[in-house]
Amino acid sequence: MEASKVFLTAEWRKLALAQYQVDKNILSKYLPPHTELDDWQGKYYVSLVGFMFIDVKLRGFNIPFHTDFEEVNLRFYVKFKDGDEWKRGVVFIKEIVPLPAITFVANTIYKENYQTLPMKHVWIEQEHQLEVNYLWKNKSWHKFSVTAASKAEEIAVGSEEEFITEHYWGYTEIGPGKTSEYGVEHPRWQVYSVKDYTIEVEFGTNYGEDFAFLNHTKPDSVMLAEGSEIRVLKGKKF
Repeated sequence: MEASKVFLTAEWRKLALAQYQVDKNILSKYLPPHTELDDWQGKYYVSLVGFMFIDVKLRGFNIPFHTDFEEVNLRFYVKFKDGDEWKRGVVFIKEIVPLPAITFVANTIYKENYQTLPMKHVWIEQEHQLEVNYLWKNKSWHKFSVTAASKAEEIAVGSEEEFITEHYWGYTEIGPGKTSEYGVEHPRWQVYSVKDYTIEVEFGTNYGEDFAFLNHTKPDSVMLAEGSEIRVLKGKKF
């Protein structure tokens, strides 16, 4: 990939992901023009995702005080027919970060839905166990915590983990009938075997009343991926 096409480089690390089945009619309201919902064996998922952005560089340069930070988002899965190619991507309901400058740029320039909130993370790495916690304050403190085995393993071909982690495009509605697309490059990830998890999240407060029912819903699956270095590519509009 030409360096001129790379907009941002970073590492995404310790990605906690909880998948919830949602009625497709709810998700259709958030679907960017020209994209279609993507399903896993007939299920339409939203994922609650917490992870760390590390060593962020914008066009090759670090931005002071903006290199390492938490993010928690709620996303769902789509596909886009580009000529003869189906591109598999994600759409974000909302992305929460602790830095106002990130939110300002994302919302004003890229028409994303970011929110700035106090955040923190706690990683506890032991010989036989890994605990990953992401916390953010929106009226009260919310928590997404995963306890897993300490050794990461390859993702099985054709698995749900593969479906969730191998969507390499992002899509955003930027106006009536208009969508923005960007690409994300990263190697195939490894995952840790999850032993337990805690989700103490008020979904309505964070993501709107359409998702408030998730407060009382058990996730279909919970994963913990190690992540990797990533590259975000300059996008296009259609």
